[in-house]
Amino acid sequence: MLDKPILVVKGISFALSILVELIRRSLSFRLKLIRYSMSPLSSRSPSEPKVSRNIVIVGASIAGYTVARTIAQYLLPNSEYRVVVVEPRDHFQFTWVLPRFCVAEGHEHKAFIPYGGYLPAGAMEADGGKVAWLKDRVTSISRESVRLASTGKEVPYDFLVVATGAGATDTLPSRVGADDKVQGLELFREIQRRIRESKDLVVVGGGAAGVELATDAKSKYPEKRVSLVHSRDSVMHRFGPKLQASAMEGIKELGVELITGDRVVGEDKEKGIATLKSGKQIACDYLVNCTGQRPDSKLIAQLSPSSISESGHIFTKPTLQIQDDSLPNVYVCGDVSETNTTHPNSRSAMRQAMTVAWNVIAGTEGKKPKAKYEPHWLDGVIKLTLGLDKSVSNVGDGKTEFIIPTKDKHIDLMAKGAWRKLGAKPFEDNESEFLSKIKSKI
Repeated sequence: MLDKPILVVKGISFALSILVELIRRSLSFRLKLIRYSMSPLSSRSPSEPKVSRNIVIVGASIAGYTVARTIAQYLLPNSEYRVVVVEPRDHFQFTWVLPRFCVAEGHEHKAFIPYGGYLPAGAMEADGGKVAWLKDRVTSISRESVRLASTGKEVPYDFLVVATGAGATDTLPSRVGADDKVQGLELFREIQRRIRESKDLVVVGGGAAGVELATDAKSKYPEKRVSLVHSRDSVMHRFGPKLQASAMEGIKELGVELITGDRVVGEDKEKGIATLKSGKQIACDYLVNCTGQRPDSKLIAQLSPSSISESGHIFTKPTLQIQDDSLPNVYVCGDVSETNTTHPNSRSAMRQAMTVAWNVIAGTEGKKPKAKYEPHWLDGVIKLTLGLDKSVSNVGDGKTEFIIPTKDKHIDLMAKGAWRKLGAKPFEDNESEFLSKIKSKI
């Protein structure tokens, strides 16, 4: 009977411990700034331009973006280090809303949040800014530099942070599948059209993306036949039995045809049929693949093949340095890292990012990395939508689990909050302003 309140107390205690640590770090940095302002260095003009030492961050999804923000925020004004972000996309892509916006039309632009606002004020200024942002892709990594796709130029680094995520080759509804917003919007509108015009929609994969897209589609188009095919015995199989049961109940209430313990092995588009491994055939005039994403670890695989797990993740130490001892200045965070995180999401990615940031900052001061990342069940809390106006939140530590059912008032889910969190005004796109601030200082 007390399991639920005890779990809540544990969760609150953990959240408070994170808050206390952030306050401690902030106060410590303020003292450093005071000491710096009182030192002769703060008023001394350098006789010659200072050569910057690079902290290169590959990828600016939530993990990489948070590392960039935190390091830029906590570097002293006289630091010889600067952050170099290499990111091919022109907007931050809010992946949590992708399944919903594949169905709900007219909201797709809200998945593209302008970059820049999450960084500290003045971080990208040409004079004194701590961040250089390269809209580019890294093709290879050596022990001293990264190579850019557009020019082949080598960018040297003193510290490297790999935050390349997962699903780099995937498309909607798991990932956008495009670097620029214009093309991404076209992909959204195409899948919206295909779902709208289909009569027999088949969704493959019973994880969060598959369950959400299938239930959203059936909720918006109740006359449509929607089939959800999952290879396991239950949808949301990585989570506890209560969430599995709630998801199954929501699916059946809407009238989605659920097929478990089977998989799609073929599709005949001319006949409008999908064939399952069991031999069963189901009507299908549009098939949407929502199976899991593979981590994008190819850059590290080239540099340190032994650092890649069987699942494709990058082995890391608790400090989130790569497990390869010959690369102590290379860090990894987010979906690409192997951290034994049960249910990776933005919360775990941001905590990993903070760990990396503290350790890199320590390194710039000549100190050894001490911050360590430990997975916590609170990171795995999930909100699962089951139609356009219903969702369930799941809280559990692997032993105790409870469900919080809710009615959703906003069809665009938490898009407005995400924009504000990342320093952008909903839903005003100031991409041109950001691009005008991109200064290559290399």
